[in-house]
Amino acid sequence: MPEIGEKSPNFTLLRDGGGVVSLADYAGKTLVMYFYPRDDTPGCTTESISFTQHLADFQASGAEILGVSKDSVKSHDKFVAKHALGIALASDEDGTLCEDMGVWVEKNMYGKTYMGIERATFVINGDGVITHKWNKVKVPNHVEAVLDAVQSA
Repeated sequence: MPEIGEKSPNFTLLRDGGGVVSLADYAGKTLVMYFYPRDDTPGCTTESISFTQHLADFQASGAEILGVSKDSVKSHDKFVAKHALGIALASDEDGTLCEDMGVWVEKNMYGKTYMGIERATFVINGDGVITHKWNKVKVPNHVEAVLDAVQSA
């Protein structure tokens, strides 16, 4: 997992609405990249709606938001439409970026072990360097904490 002060891995991914998104698209800007387990599940929906509700505040601070999961672009498009999301969602179907960022981890639920995405958020500056990160994110008040970090940077 990349640490604070290290460069973010490069990426180019398909995104909702068609097209691609890459780290280079955010050169000179602050990128808030959050990883979430699955479209349209309760915690992921709450988190994505919260990022959408605070998007103008992030943008006023020079930051853009990118959500990443292993869901398909088709799934992202349905998720965006259903909840009127205003943020970009990238599809990491092969899991390369999830692995590069250290969020593809072994999880345990009801005694069963499986691999999945650990909810995590990274703030990446305009030079591609990670300035903040949150692992094992709990959704309540998380977006506000990220916004505070971006605004105080």
